[in-house]
Amino acid sequence: MKRNYDTIAWFYDRLARLVYGKTLVQAQQFLIKAIPANTNVLIVGGGTGWVLEEILKIHTAGLNITYVDASAEMIARAQKRNAGKNTVGFIAAPIENAGIVGTYDVVLTPFLFDNFTDDSLRKIFSFIDAHVAADCMWLYCDFQNTEVLWQKTLLKVMYIFFRVSCGIEASCLPDAGAYFTRFGYQIKNQKGFMNGFILSAVYERRMR
Repeated sequence: MKRNYDTIAWFYDRLARLVYGKTLVQAQQFLIKAIPANTNVLIVGGGTGWVLEEILKIHTAGLNITYVDASAEMIARAQKRNAGKNTVGFIAAPIENAGIVGTYDVVLTPFLFDNFTDDSLRKIFSFIDAHVAADCMWLYCDFQNTEVLWQKTLLKVMYIFFRVSCGIEASCLPDAGAYFTRFGYQIKNQKGFMNGFILSAVYERRMR
């Protein structure tokens, strides 16, 4: 089985709204506000592309966006979105096989890390980090481990569902914060959603 979301792309957004309402959108809207004008942006794991239309509400032009998703079905849907006069290049491939070149001022990884084991995430994080500018911003949002019973139960159910339907390798959340610390990123701003079950964080790294 391919490790991507091709099989559920057609109903993924409806499923997310059914389970989480508007929370996943709000978590990413919080991050989008931090994107500076006229920058190179790398989006990894953007899914069906609604995030492009949210970006358009803030930046109608001037962004150079590379949009990478391992699912060709997700990319096909994202290509139909309105990005205004922002330039968007779409790549249907895992990020490590996407053939990206150059560097980016901003990276957005929405609900990406939860798909990977720590061993895989170590390689993926390092790969993305090699393609960011010396002074950069990394916009991160994902689920967090909590002690709330229903959240722990939901997380287990989610992992079972996505392992069966999409072939993801992970069965628990990796320690994403440890990677940001290891690679020299610091939190500039953050916000929790659903009583801490979801975290949106604006990370920065400044070399001077």
